[in-house]
Amino acid sequence: MGMILSVVNQKGGVGKTTSAVNLTAALHLAGKKVLLCDFDPQANSTSGLGVDKDELETSIYDVIINGADPKSAVVETEWGHVLPSSASLSGAGIELISMPDREHQLRKALEALRDDYDYIFVDCPPSLELLTLNALCAADHILIPVQCEYYALEGLRDLMTTLRAVNRSLNKKLDIFGVILTMFDGRTNLSMQVAEEVRRYFPGKVFATVIPRNVRLSEAPSHGMPIMAYDRFSRGAESYNALAQEFLKKERR
Repeated sequence: MGMILSVVNQKGGVGKTTSAVNLTAALHLAGKKVLLCDFDPQANSTSGLGVDKDELETSIYDVIINGADPKSAVVETEWGHVLPSSASLSGAGIELISMPDREHQLRKALEALRDDYDYIFVDCPPSLELLTLNALCAADHILIPVQCEYYALEGLRDLMTTLRAVNRSLNKKLDIFGVILTMFDGRTNLSMQVAEEVRRYFPGKVFATVIPRNVRLSEAPSHGMPIMAYDRFSRGAESYNALAQEFLKKERR
């Protein structure tokens, strides 16, 4: 039975999609069966693995709102499988409100796929509304990317409050698998101070591997490629491959 991990932080621009796409690709290269569920209406994870979001016949929206078969929506790519998103997902938060068991629609979809994969990553939208709540209810664990910049911990208190509320009433098994430090610049005191602060805030949860600021890493999505395909010798590719290996060791423990 595969592990489901939601990549979540309601603050935008912290590296959620970059981490979801590149961890998927790196673990796929390591021989694992990986599915990336794009649960963000912007559909950047979908295009980041080379899937044209404008030519989809079925997306995660059709699965959770219209009852489409989850397996029919999965797209196979060279870098792992994708359960794609589309712009129609932007209205799903409102449509879900009137549905019975509205917090667990994504969980039902992913349970039908869980046995086919070692890992399922869910790329969440940058908010704490009903779509993200579905992702938290579907997951066994969460991954939290944190940007190594000023105000890095801003908003994380709200995320932790939401996580505790979900733990109490909706998903008692949910916990933090790990925290990923992103956009790290070892030349600046600020990045070092933020990393130290995050490690204090999440003792024992922060990955040793940090993701650097890297031009090639920021260019890769515009080419519809993970960094391993775009420039496998870049610092970004090396970092995500190292993170994947650390992830596997942590999971085995």
